[in-house]
Amino acid sequence: MLKGIIDDLKNSTGNSLRMTSLMALAGFAGFVALCFLCVAAFIAVMQRYGVIEACLTIAGIFLVIAAIFTQVYAAKQKQARERAAAAARAAARAAANAPLIDPMLVATGIQIARTLGLKKVIPLLALAGVALGYMANRSAAADDDTNETGDPDEVADD
Repeated sequence: MLKGIIDDLKNSTGNSLRMTSLMALAGFAGFVALCFLCVAAFIAVMQRYGVIEACLTIAGIFLVIAAIFTQVYAAKQKQARERAAAAARAAARAAANAPLIDPMLVATGIQIARTLGLKKVIPLLALAGVALGYMANRSAAADDDTNETGDPDEVADD
């Protein structure tokens, strides 16, 4: 069993290394191709308009490329922030429900049920279930009313 896991790890590591080296070679080839395209564009503009115009043209091309990558980076960063906020909200909800599954709380509940008897505990459990459902509904409605900053007053202004 351990030998199979080690073999799988070796195979996946070897495949990852091969794919990484192939992508590095493809990236280098793309960089060289971009360099030659820039040189060709520079020479063509230089022969037609002059050296200063050729330099400004190449600078403008790279400025546009940088702006595109900046926008892509900003979009990815916003997605990462949204995912982190969603994970934080999910963790907060899980932490809020954690006391309900605490082993000490369950043991205490079982002792109370044994002490009072099953016929007296069933109505109490039904009442507790209704109260818990009401509280969960209220907290979900409160989450819907707040915006990303957590201020419910800003939602009312929209």
